[in-house]
Amino acid sequence: MNSLEGKLICIVRVRGIRNVKPKIRHTLKLLRLHKPNHCVVYKATKPLLGMLKVVKDYVTFGEVDEKTLERLIMKRGEKGSEKVNKELAKKVVDEVKKEGKVKSIDPVFRLHPPRKGWKNIKKAYPFGSLGFRDNMSFLLNRMM
Repeated sequence: MNSLEGKLICIVRVRGIRNVKPKIRHTLKLLRLHKPNHCVVYKATKPLLGMLKVVKDYVTFGEVDEKTLERLIMKRGEKGSEKVNKELAKKVVDEVKKEGKVKSIDPVFRLHPPRKGWKNIKKAYPFGSLGFRDNMSFLLNRMM
């Protein structure tokens, strides 16, 4: 996970709130992941990676490329009650790369469940859907 530091990562909540410990619930709240299938984009920092260790059994995360991020912002991004156009999407991508988080639009992207479903929401990535994954762009394309 140290190899992620300084890169853009997407975090998607996979599991619900049932029987969650208070520390994990608070960390999910700090990450703005209030419901399953919500997604946020951050630049990876040491504190953020520490938060991901706490919630690794409830979210999936990984590095995302710029093309997928721009598509995510155009398809699922909202500014007030209106959709985001192509120019604003490029500005937001630059903003995330520079500042580390989304500010000019709603920072939470509400996604659909992935086409063909989750693998298993109780096991880690190679066998299930939780934790770090190396093909995050593939998952996001299935959820848009």
